[in-house]
Amino acid sequence: MNVFVYFVITVVVLIFLSAAIKIVQEYERGGVFRLGRFVGLRGPGLILIIPFIERMRKVDLRVITMDVPQQECITVDNVTLRVDAVIYFRVVEAADAILRVLDYMKATSLLAATSLRNVVGQSTLDELLAQRDRLNEKIQVVVDEGTNPWGIKVSMVEVKDVQLPQTMQRAMAAQAEAERERRAKVVHAEGEYQAAEKLSEAAAVMSGQPAALQLRYLQTLSGIATERSNVILFPLPMDILSQFAARSGEQEKSK
Repeated sequence: MNVFVYFVITVVVLIFLSAAIKIVQEYERGGVFRLGRFVGLRGPGLILIIPFIERMRKVDLRVITMDVPQQECITVDNVTLRVDAVIYFRVVEAADAILRVLDYMKATSLLAATSLRNVVGQSTLDELLAQRDRLNEKIQVVVDEGTNPWGIKVSMVEVKDVQLPQTMQRAMAAQAEAERERRAKVVHAEGEYQAAEKLSEAAAVMSGQPAALQLRYLQTLSGIATERSNVILFPLPMDILSQFAARSGEQEKSK
């Protein structure tokens, strides 16, 4: 009988100690409630509470990474797309996170999803694709303002993926191809223009130096002579042809 009593006492003591002794990690804080009344934060380390009178709720103070579920949004220019993001936040006021919101994780996730839809709905497709950093900063500010009363600091929001409809993807691909063709034509036209300018400058120099024109003529003949062909064409300068034309005109007048 005495052994049984000792056994029961031992079990009760172990239950009492397990309920009274709590361990709070370095990255945690414990909010203690005494008969339903919040009496403060404790930790880190070994914490003793009054069993069945006090209870403790732990809060993690580390940075939490949370995926924002994919949201279907409509931009200002009436483009329907799907956007998802990732949010980084941490608890800076453990007491507020315990007392002012039922589940700060769920509340932050829902607020981030709603803010993502609202911000994307106020932007155009070009802004969403070209100004991603500005969009991320705007979402971060909106979510941080909403979570501030809960003792939560949102440090970063990053839009991960933007999924466009297939028709929009094909239209953007066609637009990009047309833009590349336009640039190629512009570059080709600029090259032709610069070549024409250089040729006009060379012609002006040669017209003032007849000897240079003759040397160019000889270089052309030298290049033709190296070709293996049965037919050889000899180019004649325009001034020689003009002299022949002038003589033929004088002969016709004399007749």
